[in-house]
Amino acid sequence: MITVNEARSLLFDLVQPLPAEEVPLIEAAGRVLARDVTAQLDQPPFSASSMDGYAVKAAEVELHAMFKVIGEAAAGHGFDGRVGAGQAVRIFTGAPVPEGADFIVIQENVERRGDIITIVDQPGEKSNIRPAGVDFSKGTQVEAPRVLSAEDVALMAAMNIPTVPVSRKPQIALISTGDELVMPGEVPGPNQIIASNTFGLKALLEGLGAEVRVLPIARDTVSSLETAFGLAAGADLVVTIGGASVGDHDLVGAVAAGLGMERSFYKVLMQPGKPLMAGRMGDAAMVGLPGNPVSAMVCGYLFLTPLVRHMLGLKDTVPAFRRAKLVAPIPRNGMREHYMRAKLEDGGIRAFENQDSSLLSVLARADALLMRPPEDPAREAGEEVLYLPL
Repeated sequence: MITVNEARSLLFDLVQPLPAEEVPLIEAAGRVLARDVTAQLDQPPFSASSMDGYAVKAAEVELHAMFKVIGEAAAGHGFDGRVGAGQAVRIFTGAPVPEGADFIVIQENVERRGDIITIVDQPGEKSNIRPAGVDFSKGTQVEAPRVLSAEDVALMAAMNIPTVPVSRKPQIALISTGDELVMPGEVPGPNQIIASNTFGLKALLEGLGAEVRVLPIARDTVSSLETAFGLAAGADLVVTIGGASVGDHDLVGAVAAGLGMERSFYKVLMQPGKPLMAGRMGDAAMVGLPGNPVSAMVCGYLFLTPLVRHMLGLKDTVPAFRRAKLVAPIPRNGMREHYMRAKLEDGGIRAFENQDSSLLSVLARADALLMRPPEDPAREAGEEVLYLPL
């Protein structure tokens, strides 16, 4: 068996960052920026008022000073003229500052009668003017790679960037396997259960930016599995769930090999999730996950998440451990790296007592995976441990 880190490294060798495609800016949120983009203009493109008030010469600003109003400037409608001595232009937020003016007296500090204004309160030192280019200048870049947030999209819109180069979404085919499975909404037979892993993994992978196809459940026969793999054609990554162990009904490895899969590894020194398999099938990478629900999801966090991030061209693909103090003691760990479902609390972290790999209810209440190194000794409350946030 190989370690978690070794398995992850071998997985990265199976895929390459995907090529870029252009999408309209309005569709770019949540996508991964593939190349740097550049502002096409200054923002603001002119000196603009940051307040409603009156544009005047700063040298004339003092308490009780009087000015004659000679015009008006509003957002989208500048004043076509020059502000001279003793003159003012009524101005609104966002409007271009008229030529000759370099100070905005806010309207609350002014008393107006007809076309004459008087400064009646201390105007302060702030000019209330946003200089041209104070936000960004032409040529400023938004650097790739990055997952584009709503704020990034707003910034690129202001930069006058109508289309964005983003990494193509990984196309992933999910195949649940097993005679015991039925889909949610169906009535299970006396020996059947609901296929839950497919839906949890689909949600996880689509949240990372992939497009996921859920294929029909493959039964425990060679022909059914061959049909399922055929339906996965065109995917960048094929993920099977279940059937990757060594039982009489675990046929995924043998069928995949018969279809030309070049195996990279099988079995990882971890729990839950030991019977993990990976390789290549033609143009696609293939990952065979264990069938236990928690095992499949933990492998999703530890392996599929960084794999998808790698395909999207992101940096820092490997999840970073954090540290917390134990709220309650935990027993000695065995020979495999153990990812315990845990809950973060005030003052530390608490592992759930029942760590059975079939218990989705425990995983749903967890917000962390507490990592135990192989042969880690018993730990007391107050000792520091490593964990991955969920």
